[in-house]
Parts: sequence; C-alpha cells; structure tokens
Amino acid sequence: MTSSSSRKGKLGLALALLSSAAAAQQNNLTLEEVVVTAQRKAESLQDTPIALDAFGQEALEREGIGNVGDLANNVPALTIQPFPINTTTLRIYIRGIGLIDAQITQDPPVGVYVDGAYIARSAALATEISDLQRIEVLRGPQGTLYGRNSTGGAVNLITKRPDPEALQFKQNLTVGDRSLFNSRTMLNVPLWEGAAAKFAYLKKGVDGYIKNTGEGGDFGDSDTEGYRFDFGWEVNDSLRVDYAYDKAEVTNTNMTYSHIRPSDPIPNPNANSGIAITNLINSGARQFYDFNRSEELPDEIHSAIPMPEAVNDISGHQLTLDWSVSETLEIKYIYAQRDLYDATPTVLATGARTDGYRLDNEPLFGFPVAPTSGATMPCAAGCVGRSIQYDGFTPDIDQEQFSHELQFSGSLFDDRVNYIAGLYYFEEEARQSPGEIGHLISAPLGSTQDGNNTNTRIEILTQARYDIENSAKAAFAQLSWRPPVLEERLNLTLGLRHSEDSRYARAFRRQMTFTVIPGDGDNKDRDNLDIGTQINDVFYDAIGDRDFEDDSYSLIAEYEVTDSVNVYAKRNEAYKSGGFNTREQITAAGAERFRQGFDPEKVIAYELGLKSRFFGGRVQLNADIFQQKFEDQQLNFSVPNAVSDTTVANAGESTLEGFELDTTWLVSENLILILNYAYLDASIAPSRNPLSGEIDDGFVFDSAPEHAYTAAVDWTLWTGGLGQRLGFNATYSYTDERNGGAQAETSTFAQDRQHDFAVLNARLGMYDLAVLDGTLDLAVWSKNLLDEDYSINNVHNLPQAGRSVMFGEPRSYGVDLIYRWGM
Repeated sequence: MTSSSSRKGKLGLALALLSSAAAAQQNNLTLEEVVVTAQRKAESLQDTPIALDAFGQEALEREGIGNVGDLANNVPALTIQPFPINTTTLRIYIRGIGLIDAQITQDPPVGVYVDGAYIARSAALATEISDLQRIEVLRGPQGTLYGRNSTGGAVNLITKRPDPEALQFKQNLTVGDRSLFNSRTMLNVPLWEGAAAKFAYLKKGVDGYIKNTGEGGDFGDSDTEGYRFDFGWEVNDSLRVDYAYDKAEVTNTNMTYSHIRPSDPIPNPNANSGIAITNLINSGARQFYDFNRSEELPDEIHSAIPMPEAVNDISGHQLTLDWSVSETLEIKYIYAQRDLYDATPTVLATGARTDGYRLDNEPLFGFPVAPTSGATMPCAAGCVGRSIQYDGFTPDIDQEQFSHELQFSGSLFDDRVNYIAGLYYFEEEARQSPGEIGHLISAPLGSTQDGNNTNTRIEILTQARYDIENSAKAAFAQLSWRPPVLEERLNLTLGLRHSEDSRYARAFRRQMTFTVIPGDGDNKDRDNLDIGTQINDVFYDAIGDRDFEDDSYSLIAEYEVTDSVNVYAKRNEAYKSGGFNTREQITAAGAERFRQGFDPEKVIAYELGLKSRFFGGRVQLNADIFQQKFEDQQLNFSVPNAVSDTTVANAGESTLEGFELDTTWLVSENLILILNYAYLDASIAPSRNPLSGEIDDGFVFDSAPEHAYTAAVDWTLWTGGLGQRLGFNATYSYTDERNGGAQAETSTFAQDRQHDFAVLNARLGMYDLAVLDGTLDLAVWSKNLLDEDYSINNVHNLPQAGRSVMFGEPRSYGVDLIYRWGM
C-alpha cells in the first residue's frame, strides 16, 4: 500500500521536474544536433530515415568506449559476444542477426567500417582504435549504399581528421583495478596552408578477472599497443587528400569457460560405435572436474598445461580523395588495404585437476604417424613407447584485403534531386591454420566412478589448413526527389544495387586416432612406455568454387509533418553471399557439403519510423516498427555429439518483427534523461536439415532477446564561474534471456540459454578545469557497479560438461584524466 508521504514525495518530484522543464523552455534550451554520415553524407540524425544510434567523442569518453566490443550494453538492439576460442573475435548481432561462427569462408551479416572502409574479418575487432571521433550503429539491413551488403546492420567507426588550423595536443590516462593502465596520446600539427598531420599512440594493459592457478597468464590478461598516422591536405577549394596508416598489436590470454554441470550420457549407445566411444570419452573427462554448480563467477580456475598467449597484429593503409567538381557534383575515391595476423591458441579443458585429460593444440609427446594422409600407418600394429615430440600449433589466420570505391554525389534540378552513385571492388586472400600435425584430444576411455573404465586411453591428432580467395564487385545508386507538392515536405528515395561475388575455398582436414594401453597401468595420465595403436587416419581435401550475384533495391518515403517532426516508411532489401563451412565433419558426406557450400541469404525489410522533437527541441523521441523477412537465411549449428564440427543450413523462411524507441529529455540546463528500448519477436519456419535431409522445426535465432533497454542520466551537479563543472553520469542496461547455438526441443537447448541480466555503469567527474592554457577533465568511474554475474557465452558440447559458461566482466573501477590543449 502506498503511504501518503510517499505519494506526496512523488508528486513533489513530478512538480519539480515540470518546473525545471518550464524554466528550460523559457531559456530556449534545446538538445544539441547530432550529425551522422549513415547515408554517405553529413546530415542531422533527425533527418536520416534510418534507425541508428550515434556516439560522439564526449559520449565515447563518458561510457569508456574505445572499440566495437565496448558497445555491448550501450545499444538495446545490439548484442556482442566473444567467440569461444578467441575472445578478441566478436560475434555482433543487430536485431538478432549475427554470425555465431567465425570462419574465413563466411561473411558476417553486420558490416564494420572504419572511415568508410569495410573490415572483412571479425578477428581482433575488440582491439582499441586510436582517436575515435564517432561511432554509428545502423539497425536493420543496409543493402544499397554500403561497400558490402549487410543483412543485419552496420557499425561505422569514424576517426578524427587532422586540423590545419591549430597545433593541438590531447592526453587520456586511465588507471584502475586489475592493474588497468590505458594511455591515449594525440598530437595534431599544421604543416602548411590547408595541410596537417596527426599522430595518435595507444598503450593499454589490464589483468584478467579470473586467476589462473596453473601456469601462464590469468584468464583475460590483455596488452595492446597501437599507433595511427593521419595526413590531411586541402589542396585547394575543390580538392582534399586524406591518408591514414594504423597498426596495432594485441597479446592476451583468452577468457575461459567455467563448467557448471557434467555432460550427460548420450542415449542409445548401441545405435553405433561412435556414440559408445563418445560416451566413454565424456565419462573419462568428467572425472577430472569439480563443477561450479552455483553458476557464479569463480575467482580462479586451474590450467593443467601452460596457458599460452594469443597474438593479434593488424595494420592498414587508407587513401581518400574528395573532389568538388562543381556546386552540384562531388567525386570521392576510397582505397583501403589491411593485413591481419591472428594467432589464438585453443585450450578448452581448463579446470581439469591434471593434464590426464586435454582438449587443445599444445605440445604433446606422442606416437608417429604417416607424414601424408592415406599412407601406411606406422603404428597400425602398435608402437611400444612414445617417440615423437609434436610441437604445439596455433590455428592462426593470415589475411590480406584491399578495396576500391568510387562515389559520385550531388544534386540536380535546383536541388530538387539529390543523388549518390558508385562502383565498388573488394578482394581478399587468407589462410587459416598452418597445416601442421598436432594434438587435439587425449582422455581416459571410461572411469571407475561411472563403472565403465576400460583401462585404456584415446589420443587424437589433427591436421588442418584452409585457403580462400574472395572478390566482390558492385554498382549502386540512390536518388532522392523532393516533388513540388505538399509544401515540399515530401521526399522520395530510390536505391539500387547490383552485386557479384566470387568465392574460392580449399579445406584440408585430417584426424588420426590412437587407442593407448597405459605403460604404468593408470589410464588417467600419459606415460613414456604407453603402447599406442593407430586405428584410423581420416581426411578430406576439398575445393569449393562458386559465384553469386544479386540485385537489391530500397524505397523510402519521408514526410516533414512539422519542422521538428519527420515520419518515414521504407522497404529495403539486402543479400549476403553464399560460402563454405570449414567445420564440416571429416566424412565423405562432410566433404561433399563443403564442396557444395551454402546459398546466399536474402532479406526484405519494412519499416515505419518517427524522428521528432517536442517542447522547443528539449524532448527527442525517435521510434520505429519493423518486419524483416529472410529467405534462405544461413544458420550455423553444431553437429550432434561433436565438439567443433558444425554445418550450415539455409532456412526456408525466418521473420523478425519489432519495435524500437529512443528518447532523450533535456529536463533542465543541468539534467538530461535517456531511455532506449527494443522489442523483438523472432521465428524460423521449419527448414531442411542438411545432416538428416528432413524438415526440422528446431531452428532458432541464437541471440535475439525479446526485451532490452538502456536508461541513462547526465546530471551537472555544479557549474563554476570559469566554465568548469561537476557532472554525474549513470547508464543502466537490461538484456533479456537469449538462446544459444543448440536447436529447440533438444536435450541441450536449455544448457545453451543465457539468462537475462542488467549492468549499471556510473561516472563522477570534474570537467573543463583550466590548466596550463588547456583544459583538464578528472573523473572516477565504475563499470558493472552492482557486480552482476552474467553470461556472455554458453556451450553444451564439451566432453566434460553439459553446460559451460563464459562470464562477463565483474565490477571494475578507475580514474580518468583527460588533458586538451589547443582544442
């Protein structure tokens, strides 16, 4: 029951807010205009008929956003997860559309762009970027304007251009718990009239948040060093040249899973020998673990083998030419070239008490095998004693890409028609995994505790290499026409795009299996006198080569109801190229599925939107409702009873429907309130399962939360006479529960589910202090202030565990110092 005093308190608060709002209106306060380039031109966010979120430099600093991964929990329609065996590789989902796997043969449906240049691979997307000016998150298909088709959406990272007008210096320093140190330095130097160079340097280190009680670094340890050079030259009134080079190196110890519950025996073991052997492996693996049944973030996890570091090395060049041919024509050319090297070890048996059970690619003293697949097996009759040292190998990625884009934009017929048209070309080559022979899994077959100990072990070696050559060509155009009707408040837009993709891939996969009789009589460990018998050597060497093409279009109708209220309706299309799956089973059927590949996916989206400001520009309310229908959506899913084998299905039809609301209220000169919300309803029609050939109604979207919202406050507590101010910021974000990679109506479906969670971030700072002819910001902050335990990734198919959880970052805190001079 609500008390009288409580009701009076709420009424008083409401009256106070209304009074503040009235005062704000009298003082002609209005929200600042946000300028975006989502349509390849600078325009107000309120005039852009796209559902999007934009973070300016101040917001990036306030929220501690330095890379794509930091956007997690800041955009309701966006979810970001690390890839299980490589936590600098990100799974990005917008409105439930993303890629659960990370392979060089598959394109992500969410495109990531740096200054307009497409980043093909999601490896190392968690790397910090020096001197970011703005990030834009475009929700929904982007099928006509962007360099590569994106069926889910796009993330634009925009860096700051050199300024020829002034010598500028900026230094950001952050220190915090877990030995966090983050330094960002920027120096802008005018060179001659119209020309400037900008140098940016980044150094960041942080300790992991789960202690490794074994050898190697703590889980989550990370060190980043990077720099960027920019040169900008306004040659004359009509020509500008921009060049940029960036390089970054990241070393880190991967995050790891906490194993919640033991794996379950697979039913019907008499159906085939494979199920029986898998049950014995799982039983042998389980005995090495104490399971985290509380499902709480552990303080420590043991690694029975030395935990190796991952290394990521990224570099790139970009050249941009802007030529204003006339007042009605501008030509722009973008060339971009990037190199990526990503070497991330795979260790999935962390938590085991000893190394008697291993699931990794680290060094092993083992038995000899034939140097080439298909040759005579030297241990077919058994080998007494281990004699070969296999070096560890890393399933690394070595990738190079380049692209050219030529744009023509301008206006016709006294600015009644605006247009942008262009040509695009992209090419990429990559190699994944080195093709060396090494360890995959070793475990006892059965256990005494389960009553099925066979007193033998299994040991599997692996060898793999994947090579790709991809190219893409496109021609695109978008025309907007403002007809001389309805007081010229109507704007009609037509977008067209023709795309051609060529994809070549070669996959070599090999596995060699041994049964091992323990030399010391104990099958829970390895011994140099073990007797190994090779029982198989299976492989495939398959080539896939396919071409795809597509025509997509968009239609948009915008209407300015008033000078501050715009509505729009749109129908747009996008497509994602087909490709190949490198994780197909090492069987004849798996090799054939690789050769055939999978088909493109196509989406047709409908959206009604509102962009509006009320009460003198103090309340901003943007909303949209949408429907996205996919044909042949590409769905990666795990092969039953396998650890890493997957396949890809083209779903017949899938549908996403939802509603999104973004609100900002300038309550007073000192107070801003923000509430953003996203609702999503996702369904996939029964589709053909490529493994069984039958219609399967178990496919689901793996990261499509039904509800998500973000609430934020920006409150200036005090303002000084010299412009300094004391400010408080807080952001509370909620994400509903999500599916994982398992299929519905299976025993593993619930184990992959991720629970709902909420995270509170807060910051208190003193801003714009005058120091040495510059300004200084000093702030204390905390992320996940309430120390919420939450999952960022779950799996169900490790031999030892039926549910394994990778936890998100616990509470962290620190201090920011930002000094600006000449800015």
